[in-house]
Amino acid sequence: MRLKSEIWVKAYLRRCAMHGSSGAVIRHGDDDAGAIYIKVLRSDGLCALFGPAPAGLAGADFDRRWVAMMDGAFVAEKDVDARIDREARIDSDLWLVEIADQDGNDFLGEDLLANKS
Repeated sequence: MRLKSEIWVKAYLRRCAMHGSSGAVIRHGDDDAGAIYIKVLRSDGLCALFGPAPAGLAGADFDRRWVAMMDGAFVAEKDVDARIDREARIDSDLWLVEIADQDGNDFLGEDLLANKS
């Protein structure tokens, strides 16, 4: 059984804070099952975006797994914001968590899977 979105986000923000990075919920989605997107902002102003792995991909049915979006690259913040806007038009219950980390660490560990554009 998958953790509720709200609980996962709170735990993730705590993990990031323990590593010295700041984080914030930019968009609050559905507390129980809202899709979660993670925007990582580096000190040079570039961003990466991580989104939920498709169901059926390496355990994503039961655990939260992530794929790097934007071809897995750090890109201009406006490009990440445009992608989130498109995703929000499809799913209005999504979460957006923003992490500011000088080196661009995502803190997703082994839950981060293959890239997705």
